[in-house]
Formats: sequence, C-alpha cells, structure tokens
Amino acid sequence: MRLALFDLDHTLIPIDSDYSWGQFTVTLGWRDAETHTRANDAFYEQYKAGTLDIHEYIRFSVAPLAEHGAQKSDAAHRRFMDEVIRPAMKPVAFDLVRQHQDAGDTVIIVTATNEFVTRPIAEAFGVDELIAIDLERDAQGEPTGAIRGTPSFREGKVARVEQWLAARGHSWASVAHSTFYSDSINDLPLLEKVHEPVATNPDARLRPIASERGWRILNLFE
Repeated sequence: MRLALFDLDHTLIPIDSDYSWGQFTVTLGWRDAETHTRANDAFYEQYKAGTLDIHEYIRFSVAPLAEHGAQKSDAAHRRFMDEVIRPAMKPVAFDLVRQHQDAGDTVIIVTATNEFVTRPIAEAFGVDELIAIDLERDAQGEPTGAIRGTPSFREGKVARVEQWLAARGHSWASVAHSTFYSDSINDLPLLEKVHEPVATNPDARLRPIASERGWRILNLFE
C-alpha cells in the first residue's frame, strides 16, 4: 500500500472551508453577523496559533445544523459548494490529486474540519476516502455538538489514519510509502510520521521547520 494523504484547508483549497461555511451561515441569516464573526475570527486565530480547543469549536460551529435540520442544512451546503468552494478549487490541486491516483496511490483527505462540511468537497475532488471530524448525532440524525470518536486534529490525525489502516488489515509498517501534504503547524505530528512530508503553502510556523529539516516545500497556489 502507498498512501497519499492531503490536508484540505489552505492545502488543496486556498481558503478555510470551516471558517467560510461559518461566514456563509451569516449570509443565510442563520446567525448574527457581528457576534458570529467575532467568535469565528477568534477560533480561527486559535487554530493558526495551535491553541484551539477542538471540542469547544465544534459545539460552536455545528449549532446551526441542529437548529435548521438536515434537509435545510444540506440544501444550504449545496449553495455553499456552488458559490464558495467550487470557485476556489484550482486546476493545479486537481492535477496533484490525479497524479497520485494515476500512480496507484490510495488518496485520503485527512482534515480537522467536520464531515458535514468536507464530504462534498472530497467528492468534488474525486476522493472517496475522507478522514474528518465525525459528528455525534441524536436519534433524529441531528448533530448534538459533540465529536464522535477521536477528532482528526493534531495528534488525532495520526490516530485516525492508524484506525483507518487497522480496519483494512494494515498498519504503518505495511505501508510501502506515505506522503502527507499540509500547510499547518497543527499537522506536525502526521508530517513527522509519514515517509515524505510536504509542507504545502506552509504557514509562518511550519515553513522554517520544513526548511530546517529539508522537507519539500510546495507553494501550490503561486
């Protein structure tokens, strides 16, 4: 098995899908613009600084889904894909994914954004395998605001890939080669785990680490 792992936000797309979805709910009138933007900005700064409490953030970010229900939320997400995500998707990112698929690599998007936001984006890239934050749901299928299982965030990304491998009778030892593309200092644990870490559009904290360690730096959106 050869793995090609991709972070999503600011790696395969030049925006943060989670942050953008939050702002999109404001345009829908689902949230007060000033209150939501202030909180969303604060969480985003915490994420960039590596200090985000992922459980607190998920409670905040998925609240509108439960409030408006699955049918309305799914319809809103289709608009979000058409108006925000697809215009941001770049041919160079599609090409990179296809290169690995054509080489026979198993391509997985491994993201700290929740599966509601990211599943349609993975599908738009033609990627079947997605490791994202799984949302706990109630008997009606609505998100409770809690995370189901291990969040795919920081060290949790390593654990979730290990779980994915184990479910298919594999382990890290049986992976012939693994590549991980990411922009974020939050993904340092998984970057350190794979055979070939690629700092992709790296943030200000990841870039000097990548340079010092001799990792490939890919500025995908230049």
